[in-house]
Amino acid sequence: MLIALAALAVPTTSAVARSTGESRVQALDAAVLVRINAIRAAHGLVALRPNAVLGAAAASHSRQMLADGYFAHDSAGGAPFWRRLGSYTASADGWSVGENLLWSTPTVDATRALTLWMASAEHRRNILAARWRDVGIAAVHADVARGTFGDRPVTVITTDFGVRD
Repeated sequence: MLIALAALAVPTTSAVARSTGESRVQALDAAVLVRINAIRAAHGLVALRPNAVLGAAAASHSRQMLADGYFAHDSAGGAPFWRRLGSYTASADGWSVGENLLWSTPTVDATRALTLWMASAEHRRNILAARWRDVGIAAVHADVARGTFGDRPVTVITTDFGVRD
């Protein structure tokens, strides 16, 4: 019965817009992974595997930064990123982690994101770190982002790199 009711439901305009926006950021997540792995392959490095735990951590951080109007590796409460990630990876035997962040216009694509990261020594080191095996990527969009973002529409991308020790 639920299936029949769901099939008859007509999405509202805002639901369609939200769905389209969610599809766009999911496509951006996937495209960022493809670009990262292409760059790593060009440098003789292994491809990174998507990791659901790191993906959840990345998504949570991207959403938190947009909701709270700040842009930093530390959490809103001031905890360093490795501690924030540790709360997600605590069930594993141990992890080493790294993180790249980016905020840009909503039209940012994977090529532009990787161009910006590769132009930064610290971000480039994370992308080209041979030790990483897993990655979580989360792009989140806000039509109006307050605080640091100046009430503009933005997309924030968090990329969390990791390897089990």
